[in-house]
Amino acid sequence: MTAGARYCVVGGGISGLVAAYRLRVSAGPDASITVLDPADRLGGILRTDRLGGQLIDVGAEAFVARRPEVPALLGELGLSGRQIATTGARPLIYSEGRLHALPADTVNGIPSRSETLAGLVDDATIRWMLDEPRRPLRWRPGADPAVAELVGDRFGEQVVVRSVDPLLAGVYAGSAATIGLRAAAPTVAAALDGGARSLTEAVRTALPPPRPGSVFGALDGCYQVLVDELVRRSGLSWAQVAAAGVQRTPAGWDVVDDEGTRWPADAVVLAVPAPRLPALIADIAPRSAALARDIPVASAAVVALALPGGTPLPEQSGVLVAGRSPALHTKAVTLSSRKWGRRGNVELLRLSYGRFGDDVARATGDEDLLAWAGEDLATLFGITVDPVDALVVRWIDAMPQYGPGHADRVAELRAGLPAGLAVAGAYLDGIGVPACVAAATRAAAAVVAR
Repeated sequence: MTAGARYCVVGGGISGLVAAYRLRVSAGPDASITVLDPADRLGGILRTDRLGGQLIDVGAEAFVARRPEVPALLGELGLSGRQIATTGARPLIYSEGRLHALPADTVNGIPSRSETLAGLVDDATIRWMLDEPRRPLRWRPGADPAVAELVGDRFGEQVVVRSVDPLLAGVYAGSAATIGLRAAAPTVAAALDGGARSLTEAVRTALPPPRPGSVFGALDGCYQVLVDELVRRSGLSWAQVAAAGVQRTPAGWDVVDDEGTRWPADAVVLAVPAPRLPALIADIAPRSAALARDIPVASAAVVALALPGGTPLPEQSGVLVAGRSPALHTKAVTLSSRKWGRRGNVELLRLSYGRFGDDVARATGDEDLLAWAGEDLATLFGITVDPVDALVVRWIDAMPQYGPGHADRVAELRAGLPAGLAVAGAYLDGIGVPACVAAATRAAAAVVAR
């Protein structure tokens, strides 16, 4: 692509902003980069608010620090010094009316040792797990069953509901029944492909070697620090409009907004959620549009609270809820002040509501969600206290479900796009921020090199 090229990026979330930054680095200062997004701010699911006088991320709030993408990006942007680690506090699991320690040595909740689940599952399940290496394993290399199908068969239903589901609900707002093994535990799938004779052996093979340092990272100043620097470094122009379609022209492409205005470009990156993609590309890439339409999504609501300093909360990073407990509404609680360290004179925490298949995030009013949060804190921790400050944020259709065969569908979706058009987003190669950075980098490289 020559100097002075014109690029449009549809979507101003983390994927769109990283794509814009990568385009600037590759195409140089003379390129024109326009980001189209109708929201009142850029950043998408990276959203930083002030609560009780303190900054808090109310969308994505952490990244896997052991993946290279985010630390490398922070280094490029001169932000490495802003990366922070967790305090080392670990989460609990709430199951059958009790709080349990999160089992150690698991891969997304899939255990490598039965003894780590003692007290969380019954004795019959422990015996079934102990016997698992002796039972014949039928595995077809390349298979991608739902996590629940494999783990339920090999380790039992209680392991699925009480160990695996809580983690997958926290990441995807889904469950082991809606997520494929290759998305949830790719290293386990690889070990099975490589000839592991049992699921126990596969999980033990897949466990990462012990490493010093925190598994998760965040930013001092929250994700707004990253958003602001990406906007500054990319030199983008923000058009606060919604894209309605993409059309091929003799000179390249036009992005047409919802008012009929055309935004000409030599190449386009579509960094929108899966449900928004089909309307943009239905005429130019109908098969890719159909594949995007078939990716299920879930919605979630976050209730962020600032409680008075000194409120008696456990010295844990949070609570993951097993199944749909009749005693609770929330599916996960993050004790932010315990996880990242206390700041100021308040205790910050987040409660998450909504799972795949329900309408909680859309249909439940703010007052009801706040009331649920109070009830859930009383049930979990035995506390009844009025918050100093509170905030409700909804993430509608923001959580793609990585079902069995997802990677093959994504490969076909990408292959069906014409040259000069690329996609980025959380529905492609992983829902976390590192995977979004990687997908956006790939998309920018593809359109620059066309």
